[in-house]
Amino acid sequence: MGTPGIDRSIAPDFEDRELAPPAPWQLLGEGRVLLERLALLASTQKIQAAAPRGNGEPVLVVPGFATDDGWTKRLRGFLKTIGYDAVGWGLGRNRGNVPELIPAVIQRAEHVANDRGRSVRLVGWSLGGYLAREVARERPELVERVVTLGAPVVGGPSYTASAPGYVRKGYDLEEIKETVLERELQPIAIPVFAIYSRTDGVVAWRACIDRFDNPLVEHHEVRSSHLGMVNSPRAFLLVADLLARPVSEG
Repeated sequence: MGTPGIDRSIAPDFEDRELAPPAPWQLLGEGRVLLERLALLASTQKIQAAAPRGNGEPVLVVPGFATDDGWTKRLRGFLKTIGYDAVGWGLGRNRGNVPELIPAVIQRAEHVANDRGRSVRLVGWSLGGYLAREVARERPELVERVVTLGAPVVGGPSYTASAPGYVRKGYDLEEIKETVLERELQPIAIPVFAIYSRTDGVVAWRACIDRFDNPLVEHHEVRSSHLGMVNSPRAFLLVADLLARPVSEG
């Protein structure tokens, strides 16, 4: 079961250790996504039957860094089969330019909300989860809830396997950290369900734990690789549960 704010069962471990990107051997562990995908294929009908149903609610799914809507196609397909109006972000490859992407995702969420005549549920994987949070922070009237999957909410890309790539492209990681902290001065006013995995080989799991003043954040752990969060039956069922849960429980 998740708990609001920082999960006190993991906070001591989180606070006592220095944050760092996953070790290279952890990144190698991402190869198990092949097994997770096979498990998904083998259990498709079972998890569809077990998942709580949606009722046509719009769900906007935001992909992670260096990926596009093709990477979230299976998750969106699953959500459609259980009753949600799941759509991709439609912005091509996520190239990681957060200042440009936040207004673009806001515009996309606004279009979906206006077209459906109701607020949207945002599901964001990795950097897509961070973007989803920021949309909710800036435009809470558009968003009913947010579900994040392995989203680096602490330090931007600093504690991810993508950190060296950002440095090579000329990004200042310390400046990004400061920008993240500045944005957190405005709390998120809607429920956020944050999914993390201690075996994540791409994003340090401690960087997925919200330590800011966002009282409506609830943390949930899943046994999954980072890539498996959009490919595994465990993750799919957890997303379905969190999308269906009455927000008053948070």
